Amino acid sequence: MSNLSEPSKEDGSTDVSVVFQKSGPWNKALSSFMHHASVYGVAAGYCLSASLLSIINKWAIMKFPYPGALTALQYLTSVAGVILCGQLKLIEPDGLNLWTMWKFLPAAVMFYISIFTNSELLLHANVDTFIVFRSAVPIFVAIGETLYLHQPCPSFKTWLSLSTILGGSVIYVFTDNQFTVTAYSWAIAYLASMSVDFVYIKHVVMTIGLNTWGLVLYNNLKALMLFPLEMLIMGEFDQMKVNSSKMTNWLSFDVILPVALSCLFGLSISFFGFSCRRAISATGFTVLGIVNKHLTER
Repeated sequence: MSNLSEPSKEDGSTDVSVVFQKSGPWNKALSSFMHHASVYGVAAGYCLSASLLSIINKWAIMKFPYPGALTALQYLTSVAGVILCGQLKLIEPDGLNLWTMWKFLPAAVMFYISIFTNSELLLHANVDTFIVFRSAVPIFVAIGETLYLHQPCPSFKTWLSLSTILGGSVIYVFTDNQFTVTAYSWAIAYLASMSVDFVYIKHVVMTIGLNTWGLVLYNNLKALMLFPLEMLIMGEFDQMKVNSSKMTNWLSFDVILPVALSCLFGLSISFFGFSCRRAISATGFTVLGIVNKHLTER
């Protein structure tokens, strides 16, 4: 009897082993699929948010021509949204810490400068000019990522592709019939600030130890704290005081709607942007932004 029962035990253990061996590749494939789906999902969310925000910001600035105040409202909405959702247990952002806030300060400054130059460029130039200069950013980010983040140097084909994008931007500049010194001064400032921003924030994202919602909270809170300094330097507060008689117009539906949408999409792009920065390289994230050109033109 023992001789008859022994093979059945061995067969049972063999069957279980075979099942686990067979399920291993499937689990690995499923894990890989879920990872890629997550990356593609946040990339799609970023593309959609960024492309719509470019158009909505242009609309909002036409109705509320104060780019500094508009960006501050975006920061305030993002901070309040993260804190409120955290209190409601809908998300789990990292708690505020003074030392972490201090370490995050340079990243917040660069983020603020890039967003502000973005708004100023949209105020003084059309969306096409914005897209062209946005398209020139990847080649500078690739150089910075290689030198500063010590990432592998891009291949020759990558350099060729990035150079083609840069060449197209240069041709646009020479053929732009709406060329103004003011618009292109802001365009150059935007190009420089965005290049530094992409590389440095990638470094922060990978080293500071915050989750995505924590990055959104710290980034927008620090930028919001810098808002009074920007108002003082740019003289926007004095301009708003002069136009205070129009304050009742600011509370009209025609102004509130684009400003509110701008704030909501500001929170959206902040979340998806940091998610993408965590998932892909700085150069890849920069190139992803160029995809928004096709969505913006539609």
